[in-house]
Amino acid sequence: MLLAKVTGSLVSTQKVGSMTGHKLLLVEPFRVDLEHGCLAGSGRSLVAVDTVGAGEGEYVLLPQGSSARLTPGTKNLPVDTVVVGIIDSVHVEHRCVYEKTD
Repeated sequence: MLLAKVTGSLVSTQKVGSMTGHKLLLVEPFRVDLEHGCLAGSGRSLVAVDTVGAGEGEYVLLPQGSSARLTPGTKNLPVDTVVVGIIDSVHVEHRCVYEKTD
């Protein structure tokens, strides 16, 4: 599973019928940077189906591959990346490297 940040959304009016009505998000995988005590971007972009109502700027959990099709909302969709959770905090080696603020 990946940790990623929602960087935007996208719209596709021409797509497979089973994808109609599914929100698509642009996400960037992140990694833990222990040297600086923070999360660092990878510079890559992925498209993910949103199943939890995530918004731009939020950090999310992303299963990939066949695991992405194991949610009730994606089991019959042609997807390989799906948002399954919104991250509240990340702790590594007894340090908080990220905490969501509202």
